Amino acid sequence: MEDVNLVIVATLNSAGTPVANGGPSAEDVRSSLFRILEDNVLCSMATVTSDYQAHVNLAYFSYSEDLELYFISHPESRHCQNLETNPSMAMTVFSSSRTWGDRDQGLQLFGSCNLARDANAIKALNSYVIRFPTYTGWQRSLGQDDPGKNYRLYRFLIDRVKIFDEQVWGEPLSVLATVSR
Repeated sequence: MEDVNLVIVATLNSAGTPVANGGPSAEDVRSSLFRILEDNVLCSMATVTSDYQAHVNLAYFSYSEDLELYFISHPESRHCQNLETNPSMAMTVFSSSRTWGDRDQGLQLFGSCNLARDANAIKALNSYVIRFPTYTGWQRSLGQDDPGKNYRLYRFLIDRVKIFDEQVWGEPLSVLATVSR
């Protein structure tokens, strides 16, 4: 495991103004981030086409304590093709079952994403199978010509985060942090 630290850059109120008291501690922010990752299995991810058009996709994800997120996808899919030419990616993680007006929580994640290779591919597979135990059986059940046979694991390396956790912090704060390795 890498030594991963979250460095808080700013804590903002709902108007986008820095809060006077500094907001949650780095440990509270880290705790919220990992709890939100654990409590949710779907993400949306944004990539950019070669002609600078936005593209969004949904995927199931797993993650590591090193703040690497993993997902499976077909290498010929639009978002994977986008990553081939530009590895920059943004991702959101949140519960879509929330009710408007309740205390919300979610993550906005920024970084780079590539096909998981070598040791990273093994780490990604282990993480994905632990989180989704039926994945291995699904993969074995596919016919030879099934497009799912070509799915590959991708590794999203986070370098910046924006976290909001009204359920714990009790108020609408956004914490911006960088990830240092």
